[in-house]
Amino acid sequence: MTFLDGPGPRIIAHRGLAVDAPENTLLAFLRALSAGATHLETDIHASADGVAVISHDSDLSRVAGRQVEVAQLTMRELRRIDLGHGQAFCSLAEALDAFPHARFNIDVKDARAAAPAVDAIRNARAADRVLITSFSTDRRTAVADHFPGIASSPSVSEFVPALIGAKLGIRPLVRRALQGFVAVQIPERRGPVRIVTERTVERIHAAGAEVHVWTVDDPSDMARLLNLGVDGIVTDRCDVLAALVGSRH
Repeated sequence: MTFLDGPGPRIIAHRGLAVDAPENTLLAFLRALSAGATHLETDIHASADGVAVISHDSDLSRVAGRQVEVAQLTMRELRRIDLGHGQAFCSLAEALDAFPHARFNIDVKDARAAAPAVDAIRNARAADRVLITSFSTDRRTAVADHFPGIASSPSVSEFVPALIGAKLGIRPLVRRALQGFVAVQIPERRGPVRIVTERTVERIHAAGAEVHVWTVDDPSDMARLLNLGVDGIVTDRCDVLAALVGSRH
């Protein structure tokens, strides 16, 4: 198995499916896979004792109402935090083990999480079913460089030259910027700049990369993006996207 094997579009569950489960928990991932997600999107930080913890935020204020940083608590302490529905924080290693056939899209949010993430991926023999990404090139490469050929998508600074090349029709620049990347994971627009257009999608495809758009929850937006030719959608409502994809076949 490799991360992008099989037909698209990719139904990428943003932090799992948090309709009847807390986000980024084992239950949310189970709900997502049961609803038709093809991939699980998640984020990692590091605990006080150096474990790669699945968490979007650096602190617990939003998900648990506690004014404390993830990095201030050990993994044992984080497992005792009640997130609702009988769920607590889990480690990347636990998630990879709990879902041995699932494909994980991993956003490295904390540089300290890189080394334990490498260990978790290696111990689970999961390099062929994960994609490594980050807004930071350094955080991305701190994990990806340990696994030659691992699926990866560019950081913001790495993607900008590709976007310029796609907008201006400089195809060699797009190919050069995206060399080694299997996908770009991008918002539809950033401020006044529309990133995802039929032209940019076509030129990114010509460079050999897929286009995954985040974070899209409205069915009409999902349908419009699929009509533009995007290969995957990152969404909080993988159940809605799965139903839409099924209706189009």
